[in-house]
This record gives sequence, structure tokens and C-alpha cells, in this order.
Amino acid sequence: MTEHDAQPAADRDQAAAGEPQQAAEKNGAQVSTDATPAGAPEAAIPELVIISGMSGAGRSTAAKCLEDLGWFVVDNLPPALIPTMVELGARSQGNVARIAVVVDVRGRRFFDNLRESLADLDSRGVTRRIVFLESSDDALVRRFESVRRPHPLQGDGRIVDGIAAERELLRELRGDADLVIDTSSLNVHELRAKMDAQFAGEEEPELRATVMSFGFKYGLPVDADLVADMRFLPNPHWVPELRPYTGLNEEVAAYVFNQPGAKEFLDRYAELLRLIAAGYRREGKRYVTIAIGCTGGKHRSVAMSEKLAARLAAEGVETVLVHRDMGRE
Repeated sequence: MTEHDAQPAADRDQAAAGEPQQAAEKNGAQVSTDATPAGAPEAAIPELVIISGMSGAGRSTAAKCLEDLGWFVVDNLPPALIPTMVELGARSQGNVARIAVVVDVRGRRFFDNLRESLADLDSRGVTRRIVFLESSDDALVRRFESVRRPHPLQGDGRIVDGIAAERELLRELRGDADLVIDTSSLNVHELRAKMDAQFAGEEEPELRATVMSFGFKYGLPVDADLVADMRFLPNPHWVPELRPYTGLNEEVAAYVFNQPGAKEFLDRYAELLRLIAAGYRREGKRYVTIAIGCTGGKHRSVAMSEKLAARLAAEGVETVLVHRDMGRE
């Protein structure tokens, strides 16, 4: 997403060799390491967001967005120091209420310590979320080539070799992520808008949903948690008077929902999502991306996504609606 994301990092592992406070002084912030005075109220544990993902996928942009929203951001902190960072934030003057940490393969040997650190945070009752920035191989190759930089893991091989090695290294972390954002077709401003939508609110909702229409011929959304296929309905593309319009058009929407099974699908899928949403809440999952597809992402998926998003919003689920492929030819 940005030139910084596609730069190979110089060896910045020296943060682990110094005092933990050195890693916490990013952006010139002052962090107190004095012990809490006797009788003083116990410090509040900061909220934590861990930003990770593929090199070149937009980690720096996501981190900068959180910084602009008032988060204390630390870039490339060795995972072993994350619990220490949280402790320092709790003990600092005025408390650091929200901390974001960027963790990536630049940490190399420290990355293996991430799972141990996450278990430590869970045992302390720290509210933590993992944001994973994803992108397609083609998009990542283009970004690295545009800045003429090697991938951090490619060594003597090609950029695609480095990307493949990084995907394998991050596979487990991606599976544990609370929020996966695919930046393949996003520019910097669109990524910032997604981050703002998820983190700008003062009160955290129980569940946030993104309903995304898409076209199968353009590929599955890689960040989708659930995928539904609308190709069981007749295609308005073959109705000449409807072909130029999209599922936002009232006549197109009426055509779609007058087809056998359309209304029944909406009712039953909404009921299924209520069941799934309850389970997500119990498991602490706060974000879900629901992808609704048809052939081109222009008619059926758009009409169904509009209705489904309205249903979710009416039931108290904070919902973002995205039509990924509606404007494509």
C-alpha cells in the first residue's frame, strides 16, 4: 500500500537487545517505568491491537490510521516484548489506554515468540485484537516492483519466493485474526476508510459485519468469512431492459426478489446469520465479512446484499455495505 510497506527492513532487531523502554519510546512518547506507589489505585490495562500481515499489504497505512485516531503505535516490536509494552502503558502517567503494535517478519527470530506472548496477554485479561492485512500475489509483486525493492524473505530468489515463504510463516496467525482486510484492490484512502469504520467509534459494538457483493468471475474475496452464491436465481443480465442497470435499481431488485426462492433465501440466511452471530459473540469474534456473489457482481448479488445488510442493521448489528465489482464492465 505504501512505499514503506514494500521496503526490505534493515536489521532492526536491536530493540530486543536494549531495555524494553527503548522499544516503547517510538514517536518520542514518554513512558514511566516507576513502580506504582503503595495505596495508589491499580492501573487500567490498555486495549491492544496487533497489526500484522503480508509485507506490502498496507501495515504502515493501517498503523498510521490508528495513530491518527489517538492510539499509541509501536512499529516492529519484537513479540516477546508485547506484554512488557502493555505493562508499561498501564503504569505510565495518565495511562496509555490504547496500544497498537505492528508485528511482521522483519522481527525474524522474535516472531516465534508471538504465540507465547498472546497466551500471556490472555492470562492477564488483556483485551486484544489481531488485524491481518492480506493481498493477492499479483498485487504484492506489482507493489514491490514499483518501488524496486526486494521482499524481506526472498533472499537470492524471486519476489514470489519471498511472498510464498511469508504466507507460510503467517498462515497460523491469519487464522487467528479477528479482522482480515484484503487490500488487493484498495488504495491508501480506501484502506484508511476501512480502518476508520472499524476503530473510530468511541463504543465498541458487540459485532461488526461487512456485507460485500462480488462477481465470481473476478474471484472470491479472500477476506470473506461466509460466502453465499446467488447464481441459483435467473440473471437480469439476460433481460435487455434491465441489463444496463444494477441491483440498486428498483426494477432490477423487484425482478430478483420476484424469482422463486429469493425471498425464502433472504429469510433463512438471515436466520442462519443470527445463529452464527450469537456463536461469534460467545467466541469473542467481533468482525465478520459476509460475501454475496453472482456471475458479475452487478445485479443479483447487489440486490441481495442490500436487503441482507438492512436486515442485519435492523437487528442491531453494525453493518458496512460494500459492492466490490458493481462498477466493472
